[in-house]
Amino acid sequence: MSYLGADWLDRPDRDAREQPDRVLDSLKLTPQMTVADVGAGTGYFTLRLAKRVAHVIATDVQSQMLERLRARLGGATNVELIRAGDHDAALPARCCDLVLMVDVYHELSDPPVIIAGIKRALKPGGRLVLVEYRGEDPAVAIKPEHKMTLAQLKLELGGLGFRFVESNEMLPDQRIVTFVAS
Repeated sequence: MSYLGADWLDRPDRDAREQPDRVLDSLKLTPQMTVADVGAGTGYFTLRLAKRVAHVIATDVQSQMLERLRARLGGATNVELIRAGDHDAALPARCCDLVLMVDVYHELSDPPVIIAGIKRALKPGGRLVLVEYRGEDPAVAIKPEHKMTLAQLKLELGGLGFRFVESNEMLPDQRIVTFVAS
């Protein structure tokens, strides 16, 4: 998504539909964790994560998104902003207990390279969590190119060195899918 459409990321009905606090509750975060919000956009999840964990690394490929996020940080001192590239996750090796990608995986221009960087960034036992619109559900009113099926995610991430752990289907339109490096 272009920064020109960033207002959609903070739309009034997003909390009700995407239930960000329930999503984060389901991740079983601990205060000592370092979590990367890859494709952070305007910081919808970053700001919530900053209240729950020790360190948040927020990445985005668009400097304009990072500037919007920087303006929203307020007094949060535990958030690090990093500009990623189309072919670079830009995360330090073994930095993260968890990498969160909300409505991002389907947008990647080079999934094998980006996911390899994310795999390097995970600490042993670290988790990759994707939140994606359910592609199997025609009632989900999102363009098909912005949806993914669970089978697609398992196949693609399995081929990129990750093992499927679980899919949480509690949200009205999206699923929360957890993987670990295999």
